[in-house]
Amino acid sequence: MKKIFITWLFVLLPVAAFAAGGGGYPLDHVETDVSDKASLQRGAKFYMNYCAGCHATQFQRYERVADDLGIPHDLMLDNLVFTDAKIGDLMKNGMIEGEAKQWFGAAPPDLTMVARVRGTDWLYTYLRTFYLDPKRPWGVNNKVFPDVGMPHVLLELQGGLIDTCAGDAEGQVDTLTGEKLCGLVSDPEYKGSMSPEEYDQAMYDLVNFLDYSGEPMQLERQKIGIYVLLFLAFFFVVAYLLKREYWKDVH
Repeated sequence: MKKIFITWLFVLLPVAAFAAGGGGYPLDHVETDVSDKASLQRGAKFYMNYCAGCHATQFQRYERVADDLGIPHDLMLDNLVFTDAKIGDLMKNGMIEGEAKQWFGAAPPDLTMVARVRGTDWLYTYLRTFYLDPKRPWGVNNKVFPDVGMPHVLLELQGGLIDTCAGDAEGQVDTLTGEKLCGLVSDPEYKGSMSPEEYDQAMYDLVNFLDYSGEPMQLERQKIGIYVLLFLAFFFVVAYLLKREYWKDVH
């Protein structure tokens, strides 16, 4: 009994520590829907135009993405593939790892599984919390990933944000307590091409696409799961009737 108690103690302690020490910037929740092909198509567009130059998704192929998202192969090659890759090739890029490490401090990671590793809430919040920081090499920082080495490649869409919590940045003041209210606010001198609502929707589409990339079989897996449960339910009835037939003479 004592050994069992000690075993459970070692199992539960890390979980409790993780729950108690989660900390960090609060994440915004997002409900992705990989059955929404229109959203996935928009997400693929944002990914290929703004992310694929540095990040690969080398564990999936252009052909699979085109087929799953309902994009004709010729349109995929003409509008979303900017290299000489063929439709059946893996989604790699031409960035050399050594040079990337020199430019950014670390080679940009592959994003095929990023939604499963980081979580969709983390990604959605991360992509929306870049802010201007002249002290950083690329002129930006991030609330979710402080001192991030990645430039804000979506700056032209979102525009510049100011962190009113930092230093002498101007922010609103609570009229009751007089305390400074801090957060991320738009820089009126650095406007983006999208409104905040449009940018949030664009980041939802991008995260939705990355969620799909992490497990393209999600929808098929769910359908197969339903069939498996129906089969088990049917087999349970057959097994019960068979058991009753075998044991009727015993009783």
